[in-house]
Amino acid sequence: MSDADNLGMSATRRQLLAGALSGVAAFALPRNTYAAEFHRFTHGAFDITVVSDGFITLLGEVLLPDATPEERRLILTRLGGDAAGAPVQANIPLIRHGSDLILIDNGSGTHFQASAGKLAANLKAAGIEPEAITKVIFTHAHPDHSGATTVAEDKLLYPNADYFVSETEWNFWTDKDYEAHMPAALHDFARGAQRDLFAVKDKLTLVKPGLEILPGMQVIETSGHTPGHISFELAGDGNLLITGDACTNDVIFFEHPAWHFGFDTDPETALKNRRMLLDRAASEKIKLLGYHWSYPGVGYAERKDSAYRFVKV
Repeated sequence: MSDADNLGMSATRRQLLAGALSGVAAFALPRNTYAAEFHRFTHGAFDITVVSDGFITLLGEVLLPDATPEERRLILTRLGGDAAGAPVQANIPLIRHGSDLILIDNGSGTHFQASAGKLAANLKAAGIEPEAITKVIFTHAHPDHSGATTVAEDKLLYPNADYFVSETEWNFWTDKDYEAHMPAALHDFARGAQRDLFAVKDKLTLVKPGLEILPGMQVIETSGHTPGHISFELAGDGNLLITGDACTNDVIFFEHPAWHFGFDTDPETALKNRRMLLDRAASEKIKLLGYHWSYPGVGYAERKDSAYRFVKV
């Protein structure tokens, strides 16, 4: 069995990964990229503000590899895109808990598409300086989630923060022999993950599913998008699931939960965990907060026939 087979990726998906950072269309700036107002709410002991990092543009083949050409065209149009692709938001939860000020992921910084990397400016607009952040917790180490870890000369953007990532994620991306063990399409991702994770190695805590990072904030296993992808469940009235990229779009994967996503490292595991997450959220009426969903990405999953629909709060 080849390395690519071990990672569960087809040749087509490897090609999508390799071409993902080039040739994307330019789109009008989606609303809330530069947030003059912020979506704020309280959940249990947590005060949460959803802060935009901007948006990224994804190719239609990445967003909708299983769709027919007509399905793809219709959905990309609904998402504000065109025949080539569509923009998706980057929603980052800023969580205040006691004396802690926590970011779930830190966005792209200057290490992904220029339409993203707006988190630090938007935090300042909300009155938050980088030095005030006490914890940065990664769902995973893709560049649009961890790329803002460092700024010029490898200085930490959030210098006073402690950092957290899943042990499985760390082990996968920091493999010194990644070029031999991973398909070529993942090499740039590995270099970026190593840049970000090694920069905070001395401030980093490795976590496992089931652990409480804070009282009432539990790590949830949602692997597949990356081998160590995790989500977070916050205790409160009905609970809240911060999903990262476990469910990448609030239109596509709610309405078509059996479809794959082109950036998933292990597509079948990602699909299984995504369906389990949506089924649980719908059954238990759990509030959700999604990273690439339309701002602010907060709402509920309701069953609709054999699929779901996203109901914004």
